[in-house]
Amino acid sequence: MKRLLPLLVLLSLVIAAHAECGRVFSALRDPMLQKQSDSLRNPAGLLQPPRPFPAPHSGWGAEQPLFLRAAMDGSDSGTSQEPESTVKVDVKLVNVFVTVTDEHGSPIANLKKDDFHLREDGKEQKISVFGRESALPLSIVLAIDTSLSTRKDLPLELTSARRFSHAILRPVDALSLYQFSEVVNEVSPFTSDVKQIDRAIDRIRLGAATALYDALYLGSQALDTRQGRKVMVVITDGGDTASKVDYKEAVRAAQEAEAIVYSIIVVPIEESAGRDTGGEHALIQLSTDTGGKYFYAGSLPQLDDAFKQISDELRTQYLLAYYPSQRYSDSSFRRIQVSVTGETGSPYKIRHRAGYYTTKSKW
Repeated sequence: MKRLLPLLVLLSLVIAAHAECGRVFSALRDPMLQKQSDSLRNPAGLLQPPRPFPAPHSGWGAEQPLFLRAAMDGSDSGTSQEPESTVKVDVKLVNVFVTVTDEHGSPIANLKKDDFHLREDGKEQKISVFGRESALPLSIVLAIDTSLSTRKDLPLELTSARRFSHAILRPVDALSLYQFSEVVNEVSPFTSDVKQIDRAIDRIRLGAATALYDALYLGSQALDTRQGRKVMVVITDGGDTASKVDYKEAVRAAQEAEAIVYSIIVVPIEESAGRDTGGEHALIQLSTDTGGKYFYAGSLPQLDDAFKQISDELRTQYLLAYYPSQRYSDSSFRRIQVSVTGETGSPYKIRHRAGYYTTKSKW
């Protein structure tokens, strides 16, 4: 009996320990006690779950965000290692079509890549792509003002527009014809068939008011998805009386579409009565900001000459394309500057779009 006493004591201790463990496990399964336990591990909920990495922002014709990925080596090798960082830059190529003319307005067509210097917001950029773009397909929106104020000049405009379409279009190009008065109508979709364009020109009729900015806006939207060079030629007296969008919206639409706008203002310079000089100045600024040009025309020869200059320029443009370097400004608009080093020292006139937006508008 004395020999069994120690064994009985040991057995009673084991039974007591087993019962205590049962109570502990039951407590852990109790929801209230589990909640108290969690709060002790994370007082006041200060320890938040990891935040997801923000989704990349997709810009419009612009640099994509810079992503940093740091990989930590968690192996226990006994030696201290610095975190390895991988930098990935994902940017979009920015195209800049450039027209260079001499002091007389004649296009300069023999420049080389090294003759150009390109900056974005004052910072030098590397030109990744260079080319003379006479062979690149053209998409042209030809918008003709058919409001009542143009009734005298409309036959001349249509005659000159017909000649222009026959002279400029190649099989790889396409032209869409718009007329605008109080409303905007696409008279012909994009086509290289000059006979179809001729038939569309024959269907153009006079209207009443002038929705110029609507025409610019809708024409830019039509060009937005086109490939290659995108051009809008507007023939108008410069006034706007019926648009639903304003000038600012029209300008941004043209810039987002990368459209080059040429304005032919059909107003004799010597006659000032009834002219909308504010509208003229708006067209001049729009043409300048998009890398195009403006012309005044009051006769058929002047109209033909304006169209000829446009044709000559479109055959002698340069393409400069670059990947934007990292930028720290919060502005959504980036300004582009292009300069040329001339071999002869003659002053060159350089035209290109003023810049581009990094985000697309919600209009």
